[in-house]
Amino acid sequence: MRLISLALVPLLATAASANLAADALGWAGELVSGGGKVSTAKDGDVRTMDSWSYVDCGLATDAVQIKSIHVTPDPPVPGKNLTVEVEADVIQPIKEGAYADVTVKLGLIKLLQKQFDVCEEARDANATVQCPVAPGPYKVKQTVELPKEIPKAKFSVQVRGYTDEEEDMVCLDLFVDFMRRPGGGN
Repeated sequence: MRLISLALVPLLATAASANLAADALGWAGELVSGGGKVSTAKDGDVRTMDSWSYVDCGLATDAVQIKSIHVTPDPPVPGKNLTVEVEADVIQPIKEGAYADVTVKLGLIKLLQKQFDVCEEARDANATVQCPVAPGPYKVKQTVELPKEIPKAKFSVQVRGYTDEEEDMVCLDLFVDFMRRPGGGN
């Protein structure tokens, strides 16, 4: 079980962020349902899909420039596979030591705040892009299984990524509505 890359993070982390987000939402679901053990701006446009949206809150100088994020199925379904496809341009090399701070909230309630090693997450997820990542255009596709314990709720996921030299790598705000179910019913 990994994080929902609606979540999705810098290019590596974006591939790995699908895994990171699935983890975060799984932990959030366990916390909200009371089950199990819980582990501890460029253009400013909001990209809106069926039941999720994202805001690229990064700067034009960030190491990773997100071009697009697409998920299948849309909307995401708890307990099913989610395929996340991210297109991005890497402006500066991404090396060992790059990390992402991820915060998952249910409304105003912070469910998870954790720092992830981007390169380690990419390795663990067996992502197609591995550190070090050279500058250039990338298209990354990652499939993860979403936990079925994700409660019917609206989540926000803040991802702030930093290079090994503590420079801004990526800034992404994701919003996922699990209250809506496929077919428009609740």
